[in-house]
This record gives sequence, C-alpha cells and structure tokens, in this order.
Amino acid sequence: MTDNRQVGREMPGRLAENIMHFGRLLRAAGLPVGTGKALDAVQAVTTAGITRRDDFYWTLHAVFVNRRDQRDMFDQAFHVFWRNPAILERMMSLLLPTMRGEEALAEGPALSRRVAEALRPPDLVDATGESVEPDEIALDAAMTWSGDEVLRSKDFEDMSSGETREALSVIRRMHLPLMRTPTRRFQSDPTGRVADMRATLRAALRSGSDFIPLQWRRRRTRHPPLVVLCDISGSMDRYVRMLLHFLHAVTNDRDRVNTFLFGTRLTNVTRHLRHKDVDAALAKVGQAVEDWAGGTRIGHCLHAFNSEWSRRVLGQGAVVLLISDGLDREDGRELGGEMERLHKSCRKLIWLNPLLRYERFEPRSLGVRAILPHVDEFRPVHNLESLADLAQALGSEGPRRPEPMARWREAAA
Repeated sequence: MTDNRQVGREMPGRLAENIMHFGRLLRAAGLPVGTGKALDAVQAVTTAGITRRDDFYWTLHAVFVNRRDQRDMFDQAFHVFWRNPAILERMMSLLLPTMRGEEALAEGPALSRRVAEALRPPDLVDATGESVEPDEIALDAAMTWSGDEVLRSKDFEDMSSGETREALSVIRRMHLPLMRTPTRRFQSDPTGRVADMRATLRAALRSGSDFIPLQWRRRRTRHPPLVVLCDISGSMDRYVRMLLHFLHAVTNDRDRVNTFLFGTRLTNVTRHLRHKDVDAALAKVGQAVEDWAGGTRIGHCLHAFNSEWSRRVLGQGAVVLLISDGLDREDGRELGGEMERLHKSCRKLIWLNPLLRYERFEPRSLGVRAILPHVDEFRPVHNLESLADLAQALGSEGPRRPEPMARWREAAA
C-alpha cells in the first residue's frame, strides 16, 4: 500500500499543490471532497500522466465525481480553474494557473452560483479597506421552514452553496402532516357514536346483572399512502437535488411512502430512500437510475406505473404527488388517457411544477395541456416556501378539484 506521505513526491514543482487547490475549490462548491480524495487525485494523475488534456480531465473526474448530479459542477469548476488555452504547456512547466473569480465570471457562459461563490475570495473589505464579515442567514426551524424571508422565497436555482446547505438543513427537518382518513375497522371508544354489540354482550356476561351497559366504538383513522412520481429529466435537473433531499425526509418521516423517478423509464427508488443516511441513500439512487438528466417520456412512464404498480401502491385512498414540468418528448401522446386512469385510482392528485413560479406561465405545451384536466391541485415547487405550502395543503382534507383549478382547466381546454 502506498504511503500518503509519498504521494506527490514523484510530481515535481507545484502541480500536486495545484490539484490540492482544485480539490478545495470543489469542496467549497459543495462536492464531498476531503483530504483523502485530493491525495488519490494526485496519485492518479501521477500514474496516468498529463500528456493529454482529456486524460487529465477524466482522471480527476474519476476521483472527484461520485454521482451524476455532480458532473456539471465538476465540469464548470475544471474549465474555470484550468481555463488557460495553453494549460497543457503550463502544466508541463508546472506553473500555478492564475485564477480570479471576477475574471472567470466575465468569461464564457454563465456559471453555477455555487462554483462562482467558490471562486470568490473569502475575505470581504469595505470602502475604507477594513475587513468585514459576510451577512449570516438566520434560521428559525420552529415551523419547519426558514424564518428568513429571503431564504424562504429564494429560488433553489439561485441559491449559493451556503444557502443551499441551510435549505437542506431545513428540508431535513420538514414534516408532512398528512390528514387522517377513516378506515373500515373500528376500535373501542367511550365517546363513540356506534354501539359495539359484541363488546356489550361480553360485558353483560361478565357482570351477570340485569343491567346491560352499552359499549361504543368508532372508526379507526390513519394516514393515507403517499405516492411520489418525480421527473428527473434534463429540464428538471436544476431542482432534482433539493427534491431528492425532500423525498428522503418524507420517506423517513412516515410509513407507506412510495417514490418513483422517471425520465425515459420508470424506476422505483423507495427502498433506497429509506436509508437513514441521506448521502448513502442518494448514492444508491444514483446507481439505480440509468436515465438521469435525459429526455422525458411522461406518457410511457405513467403507462408503466399504471400497469405494474398502480394496484400495489394506490390502495386505501392514496395521495399522489406528480413532480414535473410537463415537457414531454412525445408531445403528450397517450398522456391524457394515462393521467385520467391515474386520477381515478387515487384520492387526490397534486401536480407540482417549477414553471408555475413564473407569473406569466401559460399551459401552451401539449404535455401540460394533457395533464391539467386530470389534477386536483396545481402548485409551484421551486423554493422553501412552496414546500411549506405543500405541507400545509397535505395536512388538510380540502375539496377535490378546488375552484382555483377551474382557471387552469379552462386555459388548457
């Protein structure tokens, strides 16, 4: 086994130090990069060599990237950190690449907010040149969401890495107070309104008196099953990370929660999300899902769900959450029929669409127009406030197909 102290000794100059700096950049951007991974990266580059830029890129990629949702972050950070066109010659001469966050932000396409924040220097100064501390975001978890109005209403896509960590902390403590619904079974209750004749006769036999006290019962209540169908296509990729943390919190908060992810195919990830450790759970999900950030075949995936899973998980008045932007690659073909079947099989069907955050949103795509007539509620899902509103909506029975849906149904007609 190679001693970690020997790693990098065969690499003269400052290239090993540069790779260490790159690992710190990835960690600041939110990737789980520790000292061990940085040392492994140095050893991997030493073994593979740096004769080609592509080889250098994929060598670091193999070490630092563990999940599909980390690919874009790594790609942006790599091309910004090693951005000089003559980078191969610079590496061969073992020079430290010049890097300033403001220059990087001014070049090329827009960067991820987390990468941009990681590139900026940590120390801030005021007009007089004195060091100042950055503003801290205060959180109040008493009502299971952030007490800071800015963080609550901020779009997940626009959050910095620090705000993302705070939002994930809030999401982990979220609870969905699903309403309790009556079942067919009864239980003894002195204040019940239904006479329990069997219990009454048993009580009369035990007492042996002429007086027969009536025993009462009431229906048992329990939370209905919750079924989540979440879109993981490329158009939803910017929100998938937060939504997966939310689904993990929901799955571990109560029983009878089933989660399915779909893009071009349907994948049941319920068993993976039941793992208590969120990082381990998401790692298992990443290994199980093969169509990450690809196309969308909503109609095909709903047909697979209705055919293979509907009877197993939609019993006892299940509530269904459909999380998707409604952009279907197949132009909504057969989607209306599958949505109608799904709607008739559940107690309530709630559609969560991140595009609804736009005030001028209109149901123009064929997929959106096919889905809208068959949902009971249409809600945005793009920030902590929308998740809190969802929790409140699930906690109350509410009317099926409320009046606000009439406007959307007319627009989709």
